[in-house]
Amino acid sequence: MEEWKNKWALITGASAGIGMALAEVLAAGGAHLVLTARRKERLEDLAKRLHAQYRINVELFAADLAQPIAPEEIFRYTKQKGIEVELLINNAGFGQYGEFHKVELPRLLDMVQVNCSAVLHLTRLYLPDMVARRRGDILILASTTAFQAVPYVSTYAATKVFDLFLAEGLAEELKAYGIRVCALCPGTTTSEFHEAAGHPPGAKGREESAEKVARTGLAALTAGKSYVISGLGNYLGVQGQRLVSRRFVTRIAANMLRPRS
Repeated sequence: MEEWKNKWALITGASAGIGMALAEVLAAGGAHLVLTARRKERLEDLAKRLHAQYRINVELFAADLAQPIAPEEIFRYTKQKGIEVELLINNAGFGQYGEFHKVELPRLLDMVQVNCSAVLHLTRLYLPDMVARRRGDILILASTTAFQAVPYVSTYAATKVFDLFLAEGLAEELKAYGIRVCALCPGTTTSEFHEAAGHPPGAKGREESAEKVARTGLAALTAGKSYVISGLGNYLGVQGQRLVSRRFVTRIAANMLRPRS
């Protein structure tokens, strides 16, 4: 993971889960980091630890990507610091379990803002400099839910379709400029995601470690892949869905996830 040694990587949602694991793996490889998330205290603790352990430079910027102005603020911060972001990781995102008509509307709209609009906004801000340099890398966190509608997390799954398709399209579009783009599609991962989304305890299934998912995504990016599904079981599950109708798979998912009275 020394592909980005002495280069700057920007990670959103870096205070927990896959984002924190990505920071750890990149720091071990000698990359300098810009870390951003809502929870400043967690970022400060992480920055101190990574700097002390790996002797890298770490900058942090607390921001809430549910606020439409946040991507501009992050971009302005790195510009003012004179930081050339060679690796942009759009990791921040969240979900919400429940019946669509019962989930609070602001929660759904914030999900679209964080999972889609902020990803698009940050990518558009940092791409022109990458194009001018004829180099750069972008990793976008999608999900295995991007391959099939998932009742009771319908909005989250829809946002991840956006992330997957955006990454795949840009990967082909930006080849001519020497820029690599990859969508990382994990399944259930050891993190705070499911608790924060309110998933029922039995809905998790087998978990992968956040570090394993992080390494899978970075390895696929360096290999020039436009997307990668983390975990053999997740890969086979996604491929197996193609053998039956989409409606059939959706019904199975609905039966598994339907709220119990």
